[in-house]
Amino acid sequence: MSGLVRRLGKVGIDTSALFLCDMQEKFAPNIRYFPQIVHVASRLLKAAQILEMPVVVTEQYPKGLGPTVPELGDISGAKKVAKTCFTMCVPDVMEHVRQSAGVKSVILCGIETQACIQRTALDLLEQDFDVHVIADAVSSRSMVDRMYAIERLRQSGAFITTSEGMILQLLGDAAHPKFREVQKVIMESAPDTGLLSNKL
Repeated sequence: MSGLVRRLGKVGIDTSALFLCDMQEKFAPNIRYFPQIVHVASRLLKAAQILEMPVVVTEQYPKGLGPTVPELGDISGAKKVAKTCFTMCVPDVMEHVRQSAGVKSVILCGIETQACIQRTALDLLEQDFDVHVIADAVSSRSMVDRMYAIERLRQSGAFITTSEGMILQLLGDAAHPKFREVQKVIMESAPDTGLLSNKL
């Protein structure tokens, strides 16, 4: 380990941003566990709003693929960016992140795991951000693509975790002044998003 710094993936409210990728109307019929993925992402969005964290929402070619589904929640306070490329790391997004002083970690949710999630994570890792992929808040049309994209991202240095695990790590302490408010978000268990399913 001489000369190397081991990255542990610790997160903090003041050093983290939430990225919500392409959860749009036209994708809904084809993405596996789409309603459940959106529900889990909405929990993270609510927690991020309570904790006053930066939030970025992207839409892939919204003219053709429609807007972000309303089930995600209120995104009026988020930085919303339309794109065509398979990454969230477009200039408007990265400028917003740079203006949110101190962001070192990005929490990543959305679709598709093997496309925009994977490319976004790799682009962020290349720029020296810690990336936390929320396994129960990302999906694909194919569970095989989802599974191997998550494995690929783990190999590349992204941290793979769950929505509840991330929310609790952000809070860090039951004595946090906003703990009880955030606790209401996770009081009910997250829905099954097929992570343990044998059906590919």
